[in-house]
Amino acid sequence: MPITANDPNRKTWLPLNKDTDFPIQNIPFGVFLTRDDIITVGTRIGDFAIDLGALHQLGYFKGIELTDDIFLQDTLNDFISDGQKTWRLVRNRIADIFDEKNTALKDNTSHYDRVIFTMDEVEMQLPVQVGDYTDFYSSKEHATNVGSMFRDAENALMPNWLHIPVGYHGRSSSIIPSGINVRRPNGQTLPEGAENPTFGPSKLIDFELEMAFITTDANDLGEPIPVNQAEEYIFGLVLFNDWSARDIQKWEYVPLGPFLAKNFASTISPWIVTLDALQPFKVESPNPVKELLPYLKSNGKKSYDIHLEVFITPEKSTPTKVSSSNFKYMYWNMSQQLAHHTSNGCPVKSGDMMGSGTISGPTPDSYGSMLELSWNGQKPIKLNDGTERKFINDNDTVTFLGFCQNKNVRIGFGECSTKILPAL
Repeated sequence: MPITANDPNRKTWLPLNKDTDFPIQNIPFGVFLTRDDIITVGTRIGDFAIDLGALHQLGYFKGIELTDDIFLQDTLNDFISDGQKTWRLVRNRIADIFDEKNTALKDNTSHYDRVIFTMDEVEMQLPVQVGDYTDFYSSKEHATNVGSMFRDAENALMPNWLHIPVGYHGRSSSIIPSGINVRRPNGQTLPEGAENPTFGPSKLIDFELEMAFITTDANDLGEPIPVNQAEEYIFGLVLFNDWSARDIQKWEYVPLGPFLAKNFASTISPWIVTLDALQPFKVESPNPVKELLPYLKSNGKKSYDIHLEVFITPEKSTPTKVSSSNFKYMYWNMSQQLAHHTSNGCPVKSGDMMGSGTISGPTPDSYGSMLELSWNGQKPIKLNDGTERKFINDNDTVTFLGFCQNKNVRIGFGECSTKILPAL
């Protein structure tokens, strides 16, 4: 089925800033609370939020097989469950409704007022009920940096790293949308030189620059997903800050891996940008260093050229950009991650979320965590207000931005932003 919504020549009758993250070629999906205190599934064009529940009730999706309440819900899970064909039909139809050549909605004042809100009239919600959340460790540069820091450069990568997409299961209950503050967590740490641990606030709070993909109902128990079919089951992507308490993690992670140091909060951007919208930005994945087993060999372009930026904003100060990276640096792509995740027959459901792992590039200004940027505190980062950071301070706000751009169009994710509050 053609993806007509991606036509780079298409224009909309809605007024847009030329550098918007949300042109008519984007059409992401999210959930928001309207000015009338109604929660609805919606999309966004420019600075306008569009109520898909109202649009459906008014008959604009006629001819597409949708249940009456598909958009009258507080999550996207049921819509995502309908599969790729439905996503494309709906997204193509939205593009047609808001195309400059189609003024049916534009000229119907009563319909317009029910369907369209300015972004300052709505409150974004978590877009999906996340049933399961898996975090991968798939950036070769990041894994090499961390391994070099805590072991040595010759043994930076563990023996399995070049053969499998390493991952662990996280906690879905603490995934939050952008704009929600997070408390510095308390936990056990082992102070330098001490024999016994203490309990108290983490001193080494860190961001992790990631992206996460959202799946549909993909497979039954016992059935793996072939690597070259994996993208059929990926609805879209969000920016993802997988917060980390480095000092808590250092003490607790042996032998079972991350636990309380990772499950206190993870922040996502509220608009899910569909994989369909990202098709013009597909690129080749990095060449594998080791020969891959057949089930992980993917054909064609499976990575995406998504520019990523990280800003730290102290309280009562201005933002400082501390990192510029790119999703295309990931050694293991999403198709390989999903194929490996299901290779043992593990079932994947609608709304499941898979984090990429920290995304670091080849240069110091492209590292995806304070652990790397400050090299474990040895090289503090200077901010615009003259202060320095080894890790994240109380009342600092960390903001991620992400976008794709070519000569025809810019497709963005909005922002993923969180303020760290003092520990209780």
